[in-house]
Parts: sequence; C-alpha cells; structure tokens
Amino acid sequence: MGESDYFDVVVVGGGIAGGSVATALARGGLSVLVIERSTEYKDRVRGEFIAPWGVLEAQRLGLLRALMDAGANPIERMYGYDEVRPADETENGAIPLRELIPGVPGALGIGHPRACASLEAAAIRAGARVVRGVSEVVIRAGAKPAVEYAEGEATRRVGCRIVIGADGRDSTVRRQLGMDIHSTEARVFLAGMLVDGVRGWDPADALIGTEGDRMFYVFPQTPSRARLYLGVRVEERQRLSGADRVASTLEGFQLRCIPDTVDIAGATPIGPCAAYPMQDTWVETVCVEGAVLVGDAGGYSDPVIGQGLSIALRDARSAAEALLAEDDWSPATFGAYNSERAQRMRRLRFAAQLFTDGHLPVRPGDNVSRHARMAMLSGGDEQAFLTQASTLTGPETAPEECFSVSVRTRLLAAR
Repeated sequence: MGESDYFDVVVVGGGIAGGSVATALARGGLSVLVIERSTEYKDRVRGEFIAPWGVLEAQRLGLLRALMDAGANPIERMYGYDEVRPADETENGAIPLRELIPGVPGALGIGHPRACASLEAAAIRAGARVVRGVSEVVIRAGAKPAVEYAEGEATRRVGCRIVIGADGRDSTVRRQLGMDIHSTEARVFLAGMLVDGVRGWDPADALIGTEGDRMFYVFPQTPSRARLYLGVRVEERQRLSGADRVASTLEGFQLRCIPDTVDIAGATPIGPCAAYPMQDTWVETVCVEGAVLVGDAGGYSDPVIGQGLSIALRDARSAAEALLAEDDWSPATFGAYNSERAQRMRRLRFAAQLFTDGHLPVRPGDNVSRHARMAMLSGGDEQAFLTQASTLTGPETAPEECFSVSVRTRLLAAR
C-alpha cells in the first residue's frame, strides 16, 4: 500500500453509507481505508430524496453542511396531488416537512453522484484514505480480517480490525460472507430519470400521487431540474421497459390532477432512464466476527417510500458509534445496532405495504375504492396515518400497534 498495509477499518464501497461511516470513524481517530470499484460516481437512478429523519441523521453525523455545499435542495412541502382528491384539498393539506422535526429544515433532494462525491471528500478531509477503481475484491472475516483487491495491475492485501460492507444492493461482502438475503414480492415497477426544463414548479415542493394507471413522484433539485419516477403495476412492466421507456415515462406525466401552470411532461431528460421492480430486502443479522454491513448491503427498503438514503445515514451513525464506544469489536458490539436495524426495516416494510395498498393503481373491474383508502391514510385512521408519517419522522416515532396486521386489514377492507 505504501503508507500502510494495515488499518483499523476497511470500508468496501464509497457511496452514501460508506462515505458517511468512513468520515465518522476517521474523525474519531481511527485509521480508515475506503475502496470503491467505480472511478467516478454515476447516475444510477436511485437515492435522491432524504426524508426529514434522514436529514437529522446527517446533522448528527456532522455531514449536513457537506450535502448542502454539494447542492442539496431543501424540500419544505409534500403534496399528494391525486385523482381522488380535489386540487384545492391537496393544496390546503400539504405536509409541512420543515415543521416535522425541530431544527431540521425539511427533506432534501440531491443528485446521488454529487452526494457520494461530497461524502467521499469529507472522509478524505477527516483523514481516511480512498482508493478508486478497484476490482476482484476478496474478503476474509474472522479473528484476523483482511481484504484483497486489484488496483490496476497490482494486487493489494490489507489487514484490519474490521471490514465494513457498504457496497450496495449486490454486495460482494454480503455474498462472500454467506449472509442470506430475504425479499418481498414486488407489486410496483418504477422508472426514473433526471430532467431539466420543468416549468411552473416550486423547488421547495415534492409530489407523490396516483392517476389512472400510474403512480408518480417529483423530487426537485433546482427550480427547473427534478428527479421523476413513474410507477405501474408490476404485471404491466413492459410499459416502462425497452427502447421507448424515456418517452413512455415522460408521457406518464401528462397529468390532469396537477395545476395547469405546471409542465413536467415537456421537460428534457438529462440522465439515464432506468426501471426496477419495487421490493424490500433484508438480512437477519448484519454482523459476523470481523465484519458488519451498512446501507443497501444489509438490505434495502422498498423505494416506493423513499427511505434508502435515510437508512444509510442511520446505519453509518449507529455502526460508527458502536465501534467508537467499544474496544472489543466482536459481534456483540453491534448487538444494539443489529436489533434496532431489524426493527426499523420491519416497520418500513409494513409502511411500504400500506403505502402501496393506498397508491397502487386500481385495475378496471376491481371492487376497490382508492378514495376510501387514501382518506384513511390521510388521517381517517389514526394508526394508518401515523405509520405513513413515520416514514418522514423516523420509523421509531410511531407506536408499535401502528405496524400490526389489523391496521392493514382495515385499510384493505375500506370501500
């Protein structure tokens, strides 16, 4: 390695979770190596909304300024323009995001590549070493952890006290350690892309809704730029697949339920259009001797409720605090992190189910009233409302009974 072939911590993956945990640990006085396979962070059409509880995590990590300096856009209001609600009701009932958590300026919209780069820079400033463009990563956990990887023509082998897997959904750390991942069945197929030229939209306003046969999301990043997502039932995924998916996605934003002064469908794509089935995944136990997982590597929340970046930031803070508080880095060190994360992800799985129950487009002939379900989620059923609110304020902020089967039973029975 030149400077050292041994570090306290080797972080595999330099994205949101990896950059955040590396910064926290380096600031805490540990020697940290971050290895990242990409030579530049690219738009992968995911992870561009930070809920207010995730912004609080960024504050606690001391990273909010880095994100703001990277161009994060404060989102102060969330609108639910929807075919089942009159427009004036939607406008009068916007969720005041900046009022939900004291001291938190609302949610944030930020380009994922910029966020990753800013957190990597923060880690470097804190003293972490970052190596980009690595390949052929081999993990050894146990009593004497080590990581081997290719850097150009050279093969490097680095010893450490612990390996942190922050390498995303297809985590090689998770696979090599034999950690099984579980998943729910997808009901929504979502396409997304970055566009410029949105007209008539306030950058402090985000939008989630359903009209006809599609779900839609608008997360602004500047006065004219926004990340758009369009969802259909998973059995209709062909509508957002193939060579015409860009045109199909934009056409889906020709919406009757939003104000006439707003033009989203006429915007210009400025990034790739990608589509994925929406589902939750999770690992039962995210730690073994000599290794721990953070972020998507340990399983991710269904993106329909936009929790990915908030989860990554909470994971980074929790794992870093555990390591900085203990000298014995056995799996027991991560007991509180593992149990809190398991409950957090379970609650978010339920919240995603409930959200999808209310927003999934209804098929012709279905005996379902979306209006009744949306009324329940909007306050007609206190527990259902608190479940959905917890995706903004933090999954631990709603009572446990809000995540019970009875809540979903009532929602599904609504007519």
